[in-house]
Amino acid sequence: MTEAQSFAYSRAQFQQLIDDTLQIARGLGASDAAAEVSEGVGLSVSVRKGALENVERNRDKSIGVTVYLGQRRGNASTSDFSRAALEQTVRAAYDIARFTAEDPMAGLPDEADIATPAQAARDLDLIHPWAIDAERARELALRCEAAALATDRRITNSEGAGVSAQQSHFFMGNTRGFRGGYASSRHGLSVSPIAGRGDAMQRDYWYTSMRDPADLAAPEAVGRYAAERALSRLHSRKIATCEVPVLFESTLASGLVGAYVQATSGGSLYRKATFLEGSLGQAVLAPHLDLDENPLLAKGKGSAPFDDEGVVTRPRRVVDAGVVQGYFLSSYSARKLGMKTTGHAGGAHNLVLTSRLTQPGDDLEAMLAKLQRGLFVIELMGQGVNGVTGDYSRGAAGFWVEGGRIAHPVHEVTIAGNLREMLKGIAAVGADAYTSGSRTTGSVLIERMKVAGA
Repeated sequence: MTEAQSFAYSRAQFQQLIDDTLQIARGLGASDAAAEVSEGVGLSVSVRKGALENVERNRDKSIGVTVYLGQRRGNASTSDFSRAALEQTVRAAYDIARFTAEDPMAGLPDEADIATPAQAARDLDLIHPWAIDAERARELALRCEAAALATDRRITNSEGAGVSAQQSHFFMGNTRGFRGGYASSRHGLSVSPIAGRGDAMQRDYWYTSMRDPADLAAPEAVGRYAAERALSRLHSRKIATCEVPVLFESTLASGLVGAYVQATSGGSLYRKATFLEGSLGQAVLAPHLDLDENPLLAKGKGSAPFDDEGVVTRPRRVVDAGVVQGYFLSSYSARKLGMKTTGHAGGAHNLVLTSRLTQPGDDLEAMLAKLQRGLFVIELMGQGVNGVTGDYSRGAAGFWVEGGRIAHPVHEVTIAGNLREMLKGIAAVGADAYTSGSRTTGSVLIERMKVAGA
């Protein structure tokens, strides 16, 4: 690590801070308590049109504590790690708990669910420091943007390119004996070129993001691909309103997985704010689809040996042949539903959507052939998803497909449907798998959606 990126606190110091915080909480009379301390450092550099635009270094730290007085709960946090600040913060959480109404579901996870020391210490290869300084980051960003601008004379402008190197570590514990923490990193490179001029301009972007900088795509490859995407959208047209099959590019298809996760997460379920209430054991996806989760994947962006409460995480099949096998529950939401936690305080871990019908040769060209006539979507706009009803309506851009081949680019359309029907109407998943954050899927073909155009 360079000096600018090194951590100021050691794991041993973090562990002592947690022990001290919990001891203070016990001394005040807390029946239970949990605390977490974290530190993050990073470097972000951006360029535009061949010139340095911004250099930003970040360093932040915080410690948070949750105090329980029976079934009353209070939270407080601080960025000051002095003993006096710790005492003041714990006192603040204690006072909040004193005046908070009792919640029969509040409390730490059951001891049987908490990760053992061996489970908490599992090394998932999540930290890969990047020994990069601002000058080197600037050079990489400039190479990326230059490659985009040199791809074609129709690339006329740029919204810039950027490099980010981030790493953090944390440690947490509670009064039921849990102790655990780890370091992680995430680095990235992105660029956003503009093709064409005046009213005919089209913008697109591309990026690469990995825990290990050695796994990042080459700057020139990122730049060229971003430029090709922008060029492909020149001369976009509107289309007439119709009802046709829709193919989601793999980069966007993970959003459908995200909508499913939200609909089957504890908070939505116990509030009855989801179109998939009571879906456990029910067929909600097409019967050829499986959804698997692996929180223990080496270098995975969603990997974690335990969740935000210290509950152990385990690989599992979330959906089997379209049938829901499990929800995404924290200890609190599980108690509200009369169920057991699934280790998902903080979210899902490394989900992979697959189809039993997918063949190795089902690349994008093959998926366009399956689409035959319809819309291939590469950009979505707006937040038109109603989690309660499942109604789905998003602005979109992409390509009109005729005879299994791209006919022309399309813009200014809206695609609409209902997620319940959309999930059951997934006809195919491509072999062109792409990982977006903690979700992996190929392109997804939905049998029929409404496309509102001119």
